[in-house]
Amino acid sequence: MNEKIFNRVEKKYLITKDDYSALTNLINQNLRHDDYYKSEIYNLYYDTDNFDFIINSIEHPDFKQKLRARSYAGYDKVFLEIKTKILGRAIRIGELEDTDLDGSNNLGYKRRVLLTRSEYDLLRSGKTTCEALAAANPESASDPQIAREVDYFITRFHQTPKILVYYNRESYRDDHDLRITFDSGLHYRDKNLDFVKNARDPALFDTAKDAKCIIMEIKAENALPLWLVHELGKRHIYPQRFSKIGNIYERIKNVQ
Repeated sequence: MNEKIFNRVEKKYLITKDDYSALTNLINQNLRHDDYYKSEIYNLYYDTDNFDFIINSIEHPDFKQKLRARSYAGYDKVFLEIKTKILGRAIRIGELEDTDLDGSNNLGYKRRVLLTRSEYDLLRSGKTTCEALAAANPESASDPQIAREVDYFITRFHQTPKILVYYNRESYRDDHDLRITFDSGLHYRDKNLDFVKNARDPALFDTAKDAKCIIMEIKAENALPLWLVHELGKRHIYPQRFSKIGNIYERIKNVQ
């Protein structure tokens, strides 16, 4: 599979610190650390001036898309990504069917182009296009086509950077298609949108008040292993609809 095109079922869970400890103890026995096991992720979300795409996402449509720029602390690269999610797909786990609380799963598609930070700055300033940058130094044959899609998305839907979200991530995977991540320490801002943290940035969760303050995400193309299903069931951990950017947008809107 092209590493810049992803197609997989995605499930999100809000969990406690105790859940995290129990799950990671079990996961360490069955999975391995990802190549980038611990990372600090910066996501810069694009939208219209009226935040049409985030508002649409909050309403849980069957089909939704978003554009974001993702970078990692200490890494001079930016992934410019179009993410698409389609609801309504269930996956088989042994003889059981695993579904979300509303009877559906998210099938996620992600198409992305890799740029240097300086290239991204040129793109963001309007001095060049994503297609031109990809054509100058394509890392794979798919880059120019995906880059054209990014350019179209930006111009057709009047997209500009709107909200920065950053957090710490731990990543695990098996030798096939299963990937489990834990995100904590989420912060955000809607001004001065550079890929850097600021001590004044508000946190999404208050760890002194919010028992469930860690986001676990499970991504797979096939069935989940029974050891994981049993542990989730034993701890009464169920998938739910949760959007980082949706919750942050609601927080920002209520402050204004």
